[in-house]
Amino acid sequence: MNIKSLGATLLVAFGLVLSSCLTYAQDWGGLQRFEAANAALADPVAGQPRVVLMGDSITEEWLRLRPDFFSSNGYVGRGISGQVSAQMLVRFRQDVIDLHPAAVVINAGTNDVAENQGPYSEDFAFGNIVSMTELARANGIAVVLTSVLPAAKFSWRPALTDAADKIAALNVRIKAYAVEQGIPYVDYYTPMVVSDPSRALNPAYSKDGVHPIPAGYAVMEPLVVEAINVALAAAAQDTACQSSSACGRCR
Repeated sequence: MNIKSLGATLLVAFGLVLSSCLTYAQDWGGLQRFEAANAALADPVAGQPRVVLMGDSITEEWLRLRPDFFSSNGYVGRGISGQVSAQMLVRFRQDVIDLHPAAVVINAGTNDVAENQGPYSEDFAFGNIVSMTELARANGIAVVLTSVLPAAKFSWRPALTDAADKIAALNVRIKAYAVEQGIPYVDYYTPMVVSDPSRALNPAYSKDGVHPIPAGYAVMEPLVVEAINVALAAAAQDTACQSSSACGRCR
């Protein structure tokens, strides 16, 4: 290859990289990811409450590996790999509110701790989870909050050595907030963490220490179903209560 050809090749390659970067910058929140799928989604059917699972790659892989779990329960997966809580908050209207679900399950924080979008701030991550909760409740959507799954390290962030401490601390805040607000809380962490000081994700449930394999999702599924059912039952009771003048709870 001569110098002229090499230069032309490099210019094309640079253009492709620049185009990719600009596309990402224009859709940092992932608003376009589910645009077509959301538009194609039929309206919820009466008597079959829709539930959206909002998250990152853990939710995305869940749908890919266990699609029957979602289809058989009327659950909608809206996970995007690599996203931090701020990106989920940006797309929360498109991917949750506008789908008119009865409930949403929010699983966020793993990629915040992994510093996928810059230095980790527990206050920011927790605040984003609270903001998503408040948006959902303001729109009549019941909320289920979940713990961050255990992880001792991230293969793509080998310099981080305190992931387990940060995850444990964030989980304490999420659980305390859920209890304070009367929101169902799903503890994925306790049944999936190893019992040694590393506080890693049990290798029986993961190959990379971060993302569950089907055996891991099999642990998570009954836990989240129970919490969803509690949230839906409470929402139904509140609806019935508000329509009845004889209900003491609503006086």
